[in-house]
Amino acid sequence: MQYIPQVLFILVSGIAIYLFAGKVSEIRRNIFLGRDEDLNNHSSQRWKNVLLLAFGQKKMFKNPLVAILHFIIYGGFIIINIEVLEIVMDGLLGTHRLFEKPLGEVYIWLINAFEFLAAGVLIVCVIFLIRRNVLKLKRFTSKDLNGWPRSDANYILITEIILMSLFLVMNTCDSTQSFFFSSFLKPLFNNFSEHSLVLIEKTCWWLHIVGIFAFLNYLPYSKHLHIILAFPNAYYAKLEPQGKMHNMPEIQNEVLYAMQPELAPTGDAAQTHANKFGAKDVFDLSWKNLMDAYSCTECGRCTAACPANITGKLLSPRSIMMKTRDRLEEVGKNIDLNKAFKDDNKSLLRDYISEEELRACTTCNACVEQCPVSISPLDIITQLRRYLIMEESNAPQEWNAMFSNIENNFAPWKLAPDERDKWAIEMNN
Repeated sequence: MQYIPQVLFILVSGIAIYLFAGKVSEIRRNIFLGRDEDLNNHSSQRWKNVLLLAFGQKKMFKNPLVAILHFIIYGGFIIINIEVLEIVMDGLLGTHRLFEKPLGEVYIWLINAFEFLAAGVLIVCVIFLIRRNVLKLKRFTSKDLNGWPRSDANYILITEIILMSLFLVMNTCDSTQSFFFSSFLKPLFNNFSEHSLVLIEKTCWWLHIVGIFAFLNYLPYSKHLHIILAFPNAYYAKLEPQGKMHNMPEIQNEVLYAMQPELAPTGDAAQTHANKFGAKDVFDLSWKNLMDAYSCTECGRCTAACPANITGKLLSPRSIMMKTRDRLEEVGKNIDLNKAFKDDNKSLLRDYISEEELRACTTCNACVEQCPVSISPLDIITQLRRYLIMEESNAPQEWNAMFSNIENNFAPWKLAPDERDKWAIEMNN
């Protein structure tokens, strides 16, 4: 009978880890449905980005107060869960506070530090719930978040409050130790018997570890997957100056072949050479674009900074990322069901993201600049626009006029090259 708790703990742990690993494997497969992109250069700069953007949350500190609150909730939650190591070892070995004797006074100091962090996380979670549901900040009330996304954020905050509370109550009911913060809660349990205190402590212990396992398996279905993906996303962030757009060799070749037809490939080589310009569906985006979609925190900083959105246009960079992720999840379910992707007569373009959204973008990079985890909605927008224009010849009349001027006059204006300096001559006269 004495081994039943250990067997039960191993069983719960095994199921939780198995389910989490399965979902992570599915997400990894979905990400690599995208086309290849080499982002392994300048490793030292990339590791610097990981330290500054993911660990240090550098971009968050553009708003210092919110950054500090977020740092408490993020750092506190991660650091406190170092204690999970002890919980896991106690569960496997059937012990109680395994590290207490080996660490001595250091152990007391650590748990006291963890309690302060737990209290900090609890308080900040309450503040964030108030910001979302009482103060109702504009970027949290946007229609982008209607339905599940708005509930998702609240569920996570409530879960963290519960986990931190269980941790503190567990320490309070431990008759073998007295820690700083939980000592203030002890009067609440003065009338409880020793047996009741032990029962409460064990109940909190089980609820705490089961809650952590449940949280672990909830993450892959939530926007809070960024807790994990923020690190690789920061590492693989593009290092080129913002606004730099890469030329497509396929387009350059098409121009070359039009000018020198003898260089154009023929036969089987022509079929191999055929490429799709831009992106219509998630398969046409790069794996980094798809990882961006899974890394999105749905914080709305990108949309709040978007000039098109501010002026009432349909475009929302946050929505672009959420819709890309939704389409990718649907494609993944299609593959799971059919063992390979079966054409569902849908695509990211139009079925999820409309032409109106894409054309509203000014390519100003405000969304990229604001994102705390280096996501680029703009990259997805430009690739979808490239498909519209280059594959479908689908562009507003104003754009077509500009394209025609560039083609004929080498500039967006309807002026011949030899007439461009006439205004200067007229000014001198």
